[in-house]
Amino acid sequence: MFRRFVGVWLLATLLLPALVHAADVQATLDRSSVQLGETVTLNLRVEGAGGRVTMPDLAGLGQDFSILGTSQNRSISVVNGTTSSTLTFGIALRPTHVGSLTIPALNVAGSQTRPLQLQVTAPDPAAAAAVGQDVFMEARVEPAHGYVGQQFSYVVRLYYATNISNGSLGAPQVDGVEVSRVGDDLNYDSQRGGRSYHVLERRYALVPRHAGHFDIPALGFQGEAIDPTDPNSFFGASTPISASAPAVSIEVQATPVDWGKSAWLPARQLSLSLDGWPGANEQVRVGKPLNLTMTLQATGLPFEALPALSLPALDGATVYPDKPVTGTHNDGPWVVGRRQQAFAVVPERAGTLTLPATTVKWWNVLTDKMEVAQIPARSVTVLPAVGATDVQTSIPAGSASAIAAAKPAVVTPASSSVPWRWIALGSLGLWLLSVAGWWLWRRRARTPRAVLPVAPASASVRSCRLAFLAAARGNDAAAQVRSLLAWARMERPAIQHLGELASALDDASQRAAIAALQQRHYASAPPTDSGANLAEAFKRGFVWRAADAPGADSALPPLYPFKLHD
Repeated sequence: MFRRFVGVWLLATLLLPALVHAADVQATLDRSSVQLGETVTLNLRVEGAGGRVTMPDLAGLGQDFSILGTSQNRSISVVNGTTSSTLTFGIALRPTHVGSLTIPALNVAGSQTRPLQLQVTAPDPAAAAAVGQDVFMEARVEPAHGYVGQQFSYVVRLYYATNISNGSLGAPQVDGVEVSRVGDDLNYDSQRGGRSYHVLERRYALVPRHAGHFDIPALGFQGEAIDPTDPNSFFGASTPISASAPAVSIEVQATPVDWGKSAWLPARQLSLSLDGWPGANEQVRVGKPLNLTMTLQATGLPFEALPALSLPALDGATVYPDKPVTGTHNDGPWVVGRRQQAFAVVPERAGTLTLPATTVKWWNVLTDKMEVAQIPARSVTVLPAVGATDVQTSIPAGSASAIAAAKPAVVTPASSSVPWRWIALGSLGLWLLSVAGWWLWRRRARTPRAVLPVAPASASVRSCRLAFLAAARGNDAAAQVRSLLAWARMERPAIQHLGELASALDDASQRAAIAALQQRHYASAPPTDSGANLAEAFKRGFVWRAADAPGADSALPPLYPFKLHD
């Protein structure tokens, strides 16, 4: 009997851990369906588990979900003298794509949960506003279809009715499409579904490089909501929130097959103008320059896409072009590119000076038709230079014959003709001197004045470099970005942002330093090296790519071959 009791006791002792581990485990979702960008909580309820129970392995969730955070809560209850313990694990999940997603079975405390299904639908901003959600997003693209090289406007709006901290809004990334920010963020208030929301609006310019169908994926937002009525909110108590903008798409057509060899310029508006041509009451003289300014401006195209401006060779004048002035600004969600070229036109002879017509062919994306911007041909009368003989006086042939017939021929003695001979010779000498002086003056007028080379602004470059190195020693990422771009633009004026600067560099350490700077500046990452690596990477100056070396032809990118005059 004793031996039987001991055997039963040993068996119970051996089975006790298994009984403990084989606790009652239940997996549930707080919602069975969500929109993309929303979060869902997976609750793992463990009852009757004794001892230490650890969080299960969640690696199987990574295929369809982003794990935003975990928590655990233990409760103990006594019913009729019986004590029971319940442990609940909470896992905050955010679906990564639309569809019917499966929560796989998880091993918890020696037991396995059953799989769960979650329906994920595309975001519906109207429905979100109707039900009064605290955070939702909208996105639109304009137009829905267009051409290669055309700008599409992509606008995303974040609506929020709560206090947000540590917010992060993603940027669109589409293969085959150039994406760039347009202007600064807009902040305003709006009413949706009878509720007041704060709105953050961000705009992008999309320029497709080739024809086809492009999907702009859903843009996500993650942050933390703070309840102002919560007494603990000052100390950092918050709730994770997220939202997602709906995916949109565009259809891109190729350049029309009959366009020809002219540059492809798809724009919403384009203008070509010429200023400085003399008016009807203005005198134009030989050697006096005409200061002309030609301007080409297009809405929906950056200045890099616009052709270089020039004047043809003129009959009777020499053209001296000045350094072009270029730039791109914003008109709401649209970029506006501008090229401006000044010319000094110096007439070389009196008469009529004609400037031929100048035309630029472009495609109006609003009317879907080809149009031509034109500067009409113009003419002006050029007068001789001040001091030159305007008209040569001569006696009419009839008058000379009449005078000869009225006066008899008189033979002048040789002695009396000597003074007149000397007078004639003296007059001839003076005339020859005048001709020589006029020839020298004209030669000087034909020879353009030498343009003194502009000395490089070495002092400005050095000051910008020192300002950057000083900023790199601090922790102000914004100051580091500004000073680095200011220094780079002294050598490469066309550089607009850090992405362009990194693309133009040939040194891997410099590109890595720029990537780290972008992370600190735009993603609010903590400064890991206080700028030491940044200063070290650029202490010897920029290492430019060979294609960007000084003297390289950078007038026009290869994508936009163009000649203003055929």
